[in-house]
Amino acid sequence: MPWDTNDYPAAMKNLDQVVRKKAIDIGNALLDSGYSDDRAIPIAISQAKEWRDDASEEEINSYKHSENPKKDDEHDDSSNADLLDNDVQVYYEDDEWKVETTGAKRPDSTYDHKSDAVDRAKEIAENKDSDVVRYTKEGKKQD
Repeated sequence: MPWDTNDYPAAMKNLDQVVRKKAIDIGNALLDSGYSDDRAIPIAISQAKEWRDDASEEEINSYKHSENPKKDDEHDDSSNADLLDNDVQVYYEDDEWKVETTGAKRPDSTYDHKSDAVDRAKEIAENKDSDVVRYTKEGKKQD
């Protein structure tokens, strides 16, 4: 069920106002993409917090004063719902470690260190209820 700033999951109750607004917006987009409420909520909260940590003050203030998300807002549905349950891969390419959902068109993120890539892959996999598949620098699958 979609949310708005007056009707949202209890897990979002104690979030800062702008983070809650962003989490609602992200959560609604996830619901539109086929995620269930119990999967969309923690992903939306995590992504909203990450957005706040990475956003400039100007971006945060701009979003704070933008229109509140509504239950019937349209969202870009270009994301591939078929990827929801796919495993997350960690592999080495072009002198960096990449984190990518199996079947995705591009990596989620890249890292200098494998341990950082594995940490990110675990976070994604936990939110999607999937597994992490690790590869060596040589491209061999690890157990």
